[in-house]
Amino acid sequence: MDLFTEIRRAGIGLTRLGQVTFLRLGGGLPPGKPPEVDVAAIRALADRVAGRVEQGSLRARDLFELPADRPPWFDTGIDLAEGESVTWIAGGRVYLSALLDIFVDPHFQLWARVGDGPVFRGTRGTHTFRAGRPGRLWLASYFPGEWADPSGTLATRPEDYRALSGSLAVILLRWSGEPLDGLRALRVVVPHPLFDGEIDRLTNAVPRPEGWQYLWFLGESEIYRAAKGEAGDTEIRCKTHSDCGILQRDVDLPFAPGTRLLWSWKVDALPSTLIEDILPTHDYLSIAVEFSNGIDLTYYWSAGLAVGKGYWCPLPTWKNREYHVAARSGVQQLGHWIDEEKSLYDDYAAHIGTPPERIRRVWLIANSMFQRGRGECAYRGIRIQEPGGTETRVL
Repeated sequence: MDLFTEIRRAGIGLTRLGQVTFLRLGGGLPPGKPPEVDVAAIRALADRVAGRVEQGSLRARDLFELPADRPPWFDTGIDLAEGESVTWIAGGRVYLSALLDIFVDPHFQLWARVGDGPVFRGTRGTHTFRAGRPGRLWLASYFPGEWADPSGTLATRPEDYRALSGSLAVILLRWSGEPLDGLRALRVVVPHPLFDGEIDRLTNAVPRPEGWQYLWFLGESEIYRAAKGEAGDTEIRCKTHSDCGILQRDVDLPFAPGTRLLWSWKVDALPSTLIEDILPTHDYLSIAVEFSNGIDLTYYWSAGLAVGKGYWCPLPTWKNREYHVAARSGVQQLGHWIDEEKSLYDDYAAHIGTPPERIRRVWLIANSMFQRGRGECAYRGIRIQEPGGTETRVL
């Protein structure tokens, strides 16, 4: 099902869609990052690398192209030994809507698995991994799909890929020695910014905050990092640009009348200048709570929606499991720390219905995939307060 059909089915007025189309075609929305390299440039780079195979630690070089309209999985024909190291160098893009200029870059779109092992992706258009098991290497162009389980079963319909256009090109480099040493040596004879980027990623990794994990079926990211605030307290800082990530922390608490969510945040930049309730403009920064029924309620800072207004997520695979409520709106308070306190139980009952019994996780969400703007914020002092006043500190 294409993007426009989904918007119409959700009951969103075509006036809003027309506004987005006009702004996009007229240059009124940010173009975001251009592709680091297109498919033709990846092919050319693969040719340059081919002459360096079996020099130093580079054991093999393979090139593959993944059409956007092909659902997972793509068989590379490569069988990896346990412990074998591989680097991928990817370019191109996948278009969800060429008219609206909505596309996904390789850093989010390209996924892999070895044998029947767990799926994984990189945080950039380049990635290096060591096979944790022997097996066939499989690749996937992911969106608009979603994984049903960590082995890569598709939860969405394969025919949903038919409306997509574009492709990804992937160079696979297999190493006999340490990948970092091999990349440094290769860069000397075949200089390229993508090699520089992967060397930087390997030497300057962004560790996720301690005690938190990324939502597995969206994958790892470099969006969030822990930091010390001016008073020495712990903060989680977020920077997003043309990417998406959900950071989670497990909790297990009863959900009863009077339960409240408290936090402080400083939002310096919003990733959207338009109201976020349709897919083409659904870029935002938020804090969410997931419950035992699998639904999450997320409080976000809206560009223009009235405070307290809410809606179900406009993404097709999230529309029945995530509810958005505007906690703040507009740009007047950007750049300032703000203390928030929300009646979590009452908000759930008012917006969604009968509350479930327990709280399972707290989430931090950042999305800037659709308009490809920049979002920046920081969080501290996240707590869940039970009816008797007992607080569980999450951050």
